Amino acid sequence: MNYYNEIKNKLIDNEIYAKVKDYLKEKNKVITYFEVGKLLSEAGNKYGEDIIVSYSKNLIIDVRRRYDKSTQFKIRKFYLGFNYEKVAPLVPQLSWSHYLLLLPIKNINEINYYVKQVINRNLSKRQLQDIIKSKEYERLPVETKNKLINRETIKVQDFIKNPIIIKNSGKFKIISDLRLYLKRYYKD
Repeated sequence: MNYYNEIKNKLIDNEIYAKVKDYLKEKNKVITYFEVGKLLSEAGNKYGEDIIVSYSKNLIIDVRRRYDKSTQFKIRKFYLGFNYEKVAPLVPQLSWSHYLLLLPIKNINEINYYVKQVINRNLSKRQLQDIIKSKEYERLPVETKNKLINRETIKVQDFIKNPIIIKNSGKFKIISDLRLYLKRYYKD
């Protein structure tokens, strides 16, 4: 198999497809990059890791500048990080921009959490960036994280840490019975 020609043809097809105004354009990009990542991974195993540097020189000329070695490393990392054993299958609601934000995250449960948030809350790239930056997953109580991992039913109360600490003008006030209050008024 000539990996370079295979990769070049997939990327050229993607460029042509990108010109067509179609709602599946972003889905096609994600699928194409996943397939190219697989080819880059296989080619690297067969010919050595310098293959991306070699391919990038030719792809810049043959396809477009944006397929430089940095982009190819991201595409390969995308394939290696989002294969079916580790994370849920590729989700069409997520764009390439969403996946780029998730690439640096090493915790699989955290990635799955953010993928679900994008789907459930219909988050844009910028909104996903904001919740990752605010460390929303890390701030969840341990019990809630365990429920998410075990795919148990989650209630509103699970997302509230106990005790609640409210900072007002430099003074802290601890409200420890907020969960009891919620249980009383929001019986599930």
